[in-house]
Amino acid sequence: MSEGWVPEIRATDEMSAADRRRLVASMRPEDAEPVPELHEVDVPDELRGRIESAMAKYPQIRSASLPALWAVQRHYGWCTPEGIRQAAAVMGVTPGYLESVATFYDLLRTSPVGRHSVLVCHNLSCWLRGAENVLDAFCDEAGVDAHEVDHIGASSDDGQVYLKSFECLGACDLAPMASIDERYYGPLTPADARDAVRQLRAGEDPLPDRALAGRETAGGPEPDPDARVKEGEA
Repeated sequence: MSEGWVPEIRATDEMSAADRRRLVASMRPEDAEPVPELHEVDVPDELRGRIESAMAKYPQIRSASLPALWAVQRHYGWCTPEGIRQAAAVMGVTPGYLESVATFYDLLRTSPVGRHSVLVCHNLSCWLRGAENVLDAFCDEAGVDAHEVDHIGASSDDGQVYLKSFECLGACDLAPMASIDERYYGPLTPADARDAVRQLRAGEDPLPDRALAGRETAGGPEPDPDARVKEGEA
């Protein structure tokens, strides 16, 4: 092999089955990026702290992969290649392993998306109560294609809003509802959807009157937590 030789990089989605078998057969462990050393990677202190905190909760390090990737996404807005490499260095695993996890779960983004994440539930309960009209209103106000939102998600041109329909968010009592920046809101109307997009773009808290966090529990006010829980002794 001559010095300076660069291997050909080919997309695998157009390969035949035979081509794929030959590719797999040719792979060697040294072809994969090794576990990066911590001294080689500049990991932000806050991100490292979150990952190490997650690792401490599990007997097996790889069990912390999801919370570690979630920490990367919260820090950078999506699972950036460098963020994945930073998490791999902290955890002592290969970047390829974490990337395989990140690409499996659709709540983990492996490409840039809008600043605010809006997931609109369209499962049975929400659909029967008008989720389709709510989703259309979100799309119209954000200026994104409804078909794209219904399949892979889409971000507004100004980079402020990422929209995606979601099979079930598990909050049928709020139907139709949506998750906005990881908080639940509902029941929603098309007017609420348009207001939410405007408020997000203005930097305001969206739909305060529709937030699940502001609703009283069915059994009345929450009691004060046990002091032992606060101290981690329970």
